[in-house]
Amino acid sequence: MTLDPTKHQDWEIAEDAEKDMQTIYQIGEKLGLTKEELLPQGHYIGKIDFPRVLARLKDKPNGKYIDVTAITPTPLGEGKSTSSMGLVQGLGKRGKNVCAAIRQPSGGPTMNIKGSAAGGGLAQCIPLTPFSLGFTGDINAIMNAHNLAMVALTSRLQHERNYTDEQLERLSGMKRLDIDPTKVEMGWVMDYCCQALRNIIIGIDGVNGKSDGFMMKSKFGIAVSSEVMAILSVSNDLKDMRERMEKIVVAYTKKGKPVTTGDLEVAGAMTAWMVGAMNPSLMQTLEGQPVIVHAGPFANIAIGQSSIIADKVGLKLADYHVTESGFGADIGFEKFWNLKCRFSGLVPDCAVIVATIRALKCHGGAPVPVPGKAMPEEYSTENVEWVAKGCDNLIHHIKTVRKAGISPVVCINAFYTDTDAEIAKVRELSEAAGAKVALSRHWEQGGDGALEFADVVMEACEEKSEFKLLYELDEPVKQRIEKVAKEVYGADGVDYSAAADVAIDRIQKDPELSKLGLCMVKTHLSLSDNPALKGVPTGWRLQIREVLTYGGAGFIVPVAGAISLMPGTGSNPAFRRVDVDVETGKVQGVF
Repeated sequence: MTLDPTKHQDWEIAEDAEKDMQTIYQIGEKLGLTKEELLPQGHYIGKIDFPRVLARLKDKPNGKYIDVTAITPTPLGEGKSTSSMGLVQGLGKRGKNVCAAIRQPSGGPTMNIKGSAAGGGLAQCIPLTPFSLGFTGDINAIMNAHNLAMVALTSRLQHERNYTDEQLERLSGMKRLDIDPTKVEMGWVMDYCCQALRNIIIGIDGVNGKSDGFMMKSKFGIAVSSEVMAILSVSNDLKDMRERMEKIVVAYTKKGKPVTTGDLEVAGAMTAWMVGAMNPSLMQTLEGQPVIVHAGPFANIAIGQSSIIADKVGLKLADYHVTESGFGADIGFEKFWNLKCRFSGLVPDCAVIVATIRALKCHGGAPVPVPGKAMPEEYSTENVEWVAKGCDNLIHHIKTVRKAGISPVVCINAFYTDTDAEIAKVRELSEAAGAKVALSRHWEQGGDGALEFADVVMEACEEKSEFKLLYELDEPVKQRIEKVAKEVYGADGVDYSAAADVAIDRIQKDPELSKLGLCMVKTHLSLSDNPALKGVPTGWRLQIREVLTYGGAGFIVPVAGAISLMPGTGSNPAFRRVDVDVETGKVQGVF
């Protein structure tokens, strides 16, 4: 019997459901994979040999393409993964051939505050523990590939310091690159949230003196912010990945010329680490629908999408394919719209905006929930006025989706504490803003609670899309940044630091770099660059402090506000509640 989500934690529900889960062979057969296309990794997870699938089905029409995004979340998240799983389960209950593509969870949030990304309640994907703790090894491959580039860079700096030009060429066969150690763009990565590694000094002399490295300032980012992760998200095949890997900018010479992984002759070895990671992984929902998992970039500090490969596979195999974009529509959906769709050539049929009464109350004036602390009592007490005011944020996101020419569906991700009057107000204001609305109780009831949700999405998919991008790549960089700031975030304008101005000027002068896509880095907790500003802030300007170049992924990366590529671990992290039953070996407490 399925456990009651109001009385049991997500990991307990998952563990109970895993007793009866289908084998990976059954899931592969349900998805339509041949024996050769499924690469099992144990009984319940596997990989998909995507080149075989896409070659076999190249002439088959694509299924319907559905993106799931959300309103601006609270620090607890608003259930996009839960809603994606609920929608897939609801479509499954309607007898539809459906699958999802989601991102692999990072160890950082899994062991910190936010938890895993498997969904929740009765709308989850399983098996939960392997999914949450390394899964099929893709993030490990990304860390190795990324850090190998830093090994190549730092060793090169040491050798160029220690040897003359003649010695250097005799020992390595390479000419001096003359790298400027004060202009190193890349750092190291690890898959945890560790604020102590944001700014570090490396290469301090030890017993081996100058052979112990080149002393310089350096930094760590979380693995999912790596450009290698972004490349996995946007590559179409291994050849495309290899070509992109060659273009990663790691530093600049003393004359300001980019130094790439190609210059360091490390791109081939980096790609070698990624060969297995190119194949998407496969698992299942609690109700046995296929779920494709591939790539795991955050949306506030990276592109925030599962891979183009996963979507192409899902669209060929299923009649309805659900993909998820990270955080709110100002971040994840904007990048889905202007980066992922641009690179893939795929056009969505529908976009879902997930909203919770909890988040709407937060935007309407209720105290901001604090992870690790009890939910303020205001969230279990009816307050239609707060909900109505919070709908300003929801309506802002509806307008953003409509600017893309896509039919929006508001999913009211309902919980048992929500009241009929609060739900009715969300429906009224959303419909007045031109969105279709579905009430869904998938968290509490699984697919049976998502039937209205599934029906409304199917209806929206039949409407003709008039998809259009927000900007063109030949527009000046600052013009594109200001379009996103004004039309998506609602800013009055953009201010740039001196360092950002220098970087943009350098990029704008390069005919290749100036035409890269725009991947904004901004807090997910507000439409603005200030996480404390809720609702729809007015009278503010976006502050761009630096601009990075991801030449391999194809991005210009403007960084707004005080956000860091290495998140910090909070005072009450999730790892305190994770343990192992030493008798059975089962992991407990991952949520």
